[in-house]
Amino acid sequence: MKPLVIYDSKYGHTEQVALAIGEAIDGQVIHISEVNPAALKEYDLVILGSPTHGGFPTEGIHNLSKTNRAFRDIDMAAFDTRTKTTIFGYAAPKIAKNLEKNGAKLLAPPEGFYVMGTEGPLMDGELARAVSWVKSIRKSENHNV
Repeated sequence: MKPLVIYDSKYGHTEQVALAIGEAIDGQVIHISEVNPAALKEYDLVILGSPTHGGFPTEGIHNLSKTNRAFRDIDMAAFDTRTKTTIFGYAAPKIAKNLEKNGAKLLAPPEGFYVMGTEGPLMDGELARAVSWVKSIRKSENHNV
């Protein structure tokens, strides 16, 4: 079994984080537009990532996390990219809440990775932090990285 990282991205930062995470755990990385819900059971870990816009994930990630029963009993995690200031909150906690409602098993609290301003770039050290985050998830669940 392999891990899967599903992401959406507006300015490329969430994609960068998703690719770093996927490489760190030898997982497949796909854009939200490529998701086949019927194939999700083939993976031992599914990670969803979205940029935060107005406090919410993108429509595609939101809809997938909110309405998809294919996540039942799958080990999952959620992340977002964000700026340091917000009025409305962040995307990852909303994704995680939806996943739990659909029966997913969250392996870690939702995590955010910081960009400088709306269009970025990612802040220094965020890709390394993303790699550490996902490796700690795999180790905590006795998965082999």
